[in-house]
Amino acid sequence: MAKVISAVEAAAVESVESVESPKIVSIKHTRVMKNPNGNDVTVLDWEETKDVDTAISDCESMKANLEAQLAECEAELADYIAIRDAE
Repeated sequence: MAKVISAVEAAAVESVESVESPKIVSIKHTRVMKNPNGNDVTVLDWEETKDVDTAISDCESMKANLEAQLAECEAELADYIAIRDAE
């Protein structure tokens, strides 16, 4: 799944209720599928708009979660390698 992120005029968006920042972003969540001819096509799953400060906060939270998962994965990988290399 991919995201297409772009700036949006705040006046054009009515759905964003709490505007912490005057800047608004549009986030289009897309994925690639095959059409009946076998060609790759990009399909829009959903679109959301939010103020840029909320988007940054959400992304920082996701990054922290992923970094924690990566640390767990690296520890697990080290355990597997130690088992493989043990004599």
